[in-house]
Amino acid sequence: MGDPIVDFLILASVEGLGCRGAHRLLDHFKSSDAIFGSSVHTLSQLGIQEVVAELLLSEKQRAQAESLLSRCQQNEVRVLTCQDPAYSRLLNEIYDPPLVLFVKGDPGCLNAPAVAIVGSRHATPYGINTAERLARDLAGHGITISSGLARGIDSAAHRGALEAKGKTIAVLGSGLDRIYPRENTKMARQIEQNGCVVSEFPMGTSPSPQNFPIRNRIISGLSLGTCLVEAAEFSGSLITARLALEQNREVFAIPGNITSKTSFGPNLWIKQGAKLVQSWEDIVEELPASIRQQVMNSSKNTGLESQAPLFSTVLTESEKCVLELLCVDEATHIDRLLDQSRMSSSELLGVLLELEIKEKVKQLPGKNFLRKF
Repeated sequence: MGDPIVDFLILASVEGLGCRGAHRLLDHFKSSDAIFGSSVHTLSQLGIQEVVAELLLSEKQRAQAESLLSRCQQNEVRVLTCQDPAYSRLLNEIYDPPLVLFVKGDPGCLNAPAVAIVGSRHATPYGINTAERLARDLAGHGITISSGLARGIDSAAHRGALEAKGKTIAVLGSGLDRIYPRENTKMARQIEQNGCVVSEFPMGTSPSPQNFPIRNRIISGLSLGTCLVEAAEFSGSLITARLALEQNREVFAIPGNITSKTSFGPNLWIKQGAKLVQSWEDIVEELPASIRQQVMNSSKNTGLESQAPLFSTVLTESEKCVLELLCVDEATHIDRLLDQSRMSSSELLGVLLELEIKEKVKQLPGKNFLRKF
């Protein structure tokens, strides 16, 4: 008997077989051991091209798979087959689940109740702020956040979950040793400590454009529902929402300004029946009853309020004044704040620093400031 993980790595890597072809073989033979104990002739009779069958059973292909497994072990990457008990039960329900998942971090997150938050890479301050707040609230109530580690909305969703000290799953369109974009490498390491980073692509795989639509089915497949925050007309995140619908999962959307091109996707999906989301409760109330009860128990145990009021922390009059001058959907430059607040430069900078410490304000590049939800 061969190593079943090596068997699955071969099935996942043989060109011309494909994920669905491999699943058909598994359905027919019932085990990977039986597949590799068969002959080229037997596989050919089942509709597998002879050249593919020969490659599947070749020693060269097995040696490559064994080398890959060794590399994964050296890099503390766990390889989960679709028959492993730790493999996501939800993901196994989709039409074409990955044969293997490469995982760094806690694989237990893959079977925790999760919601995907996805959207534009070219997000507006409103979208970033909204995604962070929504992810922070959901993660704070025990919901795992899944997304794609991309720039914009994906990064904001992971960041919000991490701020809440909750769990988050990052699904890559590359090998786990090729974090993309590179500026998110540090975030990926943080996610490994507070969730997991996963991919169906083996170590060494570059982040090619065609990989990302493929990985999107994993983001939605791991999740009970997908929430679209911002997406232009041809955004890849619209693929994730469509896949969620095809997988019989919930689809949610955050409404946006009708004059903004990044609002096209969410507003269109709301018009077509996706649930409009104004707060985390709008998502939780659509989840299975057992999950809703779990969230309620989490809220009682942690003392979390359903919605934090704007001035929930003690603020000085100067801090309240400055906070009221800031918007959640558009950054304000410090020169404008100086004019409107009538404070001195040193006084205003001191107030803004205090508001940042109290997590009421976020500073953007160029001395621009945004009020946090």
